[in-house]
Amino acid sequence: MDTNYTVLARKYRSQDFQSLIGQDVLVKTLTTAINTGRIAHAYIFTGIRGTGKTSTARILAKALNCLSADRATATPCGTCENCRAIAAGQHIDVLEIDAASHTGVDNMRDILDAAQYRPTNGRYKVYIIDEVHMLSTSAFNALLKTLEEPPAHVIFILATTEIRKVPVTILSRCQRFDLVRVPVETLKKHFAWIADQENVKLADAANELLARAADGSVRDGLSLLDQAIAQTGGNIDEAAVLAMLKRADRGVVVDFMRTLLSGDVAAALEKADQIYTNGADLTMLLSDMMEWTHWATRMHPALHAGECINSPYTADMREQMQKIIANVSLNTLSRIWQVLVASISEMQAAGNQKQCFDMLIVRCMHIAEIPPISELLKQAQAAEPAGNKERNTPRPAPAAPAAAAAPKQKVCDITCAAALGAALQEAREILLYSYYSSNIEICDFADGCIKYFDRKGDADFAPRLAAWLAQATGHEWRLERATQSQNTHTITEQKQEELEADPLVASAMNLFADAQIVGVSN
Repeated sequence: MDTNYTVLARKYRSQDFQSLIGQDVLVKTLTTAINTGRIAHAYIFTGIRGTGKTSTARILAKALNCLSADRATATPCGTCENCRAIAAGQHIDVLEIDAASHTGVDNMRDILDAAQYRPTNGRYKVYIIDEVHMLSTSAFNALLKTLEEPPAHVIFILATTEIRKVPVTILSRCQRFDLVRVPVETLKKHFAWIADQENVKLADAANELLARAADGSVRDGLSLLDQAIAQTGGNIDEAAVLAMLKRADRGVVVDFMRTLLSGDVAAALEKADQIYTNGADLTMLLSDMMEWTHWATRMHPALHAGECINSPYTADMREQMQKIIANVSLNTLSRIWQVLVASISEMQAAGNQKQCFDMLIVRCMHIAEIPPISELLKQAQAAEPAGNKERNTPRPAPAAPAAAAAPKQKVCDITCAAALGAALQEAREILLYSYYSSNIEICDFADGCIKYFDRKGDADFAPRLAAWLAQATGHEWRLERATQSQNTHTITEQKQEELEADPLVASAMNLFADAQIVGVSN
């Protein structure tokens, strides 16, 4: 029995920067840094699982210790003693540490003590700490000083999927690289190449499904490809991948959504039963429905966003979708999306997912039938009986006799700065009065014209005060802003002076040493 089989994720692991897919910015930065000799003492790689964090760390370790050149090289040979030992995880100077099982401060102290000794076979001693966010607070604190100023022969490479859990003090001492999700097209090319190397027939539709199911993770995608090869014996078609992923064909999903939006509850439930009987995972079907709703919304003619040819649907499917949404409003699609999103947690918590999914269908169909609020208001007004309209319509009040006419609004008589403050208080213009009394120096005050200096320079003050004065006095006012202070007092400062001059206040302040008036109540 052959026990030496190596899974694809390990067999085709990137061994140099050229084979590291989907991380062009990272590759360019690191290769340039190595070629120019600008090698940092600490790096931290972050990103979702399977994007190449540990692989990049190993490649960097090879680049630093490769024997094919007399210095660090961005193109490690992969055949020298150091390169082969690092690839096998057996190099004495390159230590891969799993932070999940070395979380304590004692473990970190042992690592830091060993870091003081020079490397045995390589140029650098490289410490690769995987899932570094798992370290304890004490371990992080023990690492801080050495991470900031390590010995010249030591390089730290940290990797994590939870960058938010890493202390800022650690991040500030490292060069950070964010590994992005690998695009679907890049994954498809990579999987097709591997299938060719393995003499496996991989249909393009099946490759598309695997690449999208990988969700940007190379390792996840290769694990799925490995499983598909084992399941089919090397002839992978779309049906086999759909069965393996327990997903319904996108054509089935398009047809199901057409029935759902048609309003035929019985037909929609029957189709759901058929899809479930054929082995589809209802959670995956919910995800497919969300995907359909998202692309249908983007393709809706009301948005003028085009046909969305980069969607995962074929041209024929997109044509069918356009026919479906021709009679569906954006409001309906938005409501269905909200129901689908809210149902994710319900599906996960439900004891019987089929029952939960059936209720989801009914909810979607009924919420799609609800007209917009504006239409409901129009319908309510149109259906209201004539008697109710007359009863609810306010009748105009009878005109009062000329002699009993209501008096006109009283016009304020504002002749000085103090009168303006009092009028603002009486009118309950609190914000305007507060700013006026605290920051405005009145240089000249005449009926219809005020010259002032604004200590804070609020550009909105003059228009607001002019508008209020015009309404309060019945005529227009001109406000002129002085460019320099006249060293006059504001209303608040005047009140404070009056208080300080009051004998009772003065005697009260003399009772306490260093007493001050810190505010004047209005």
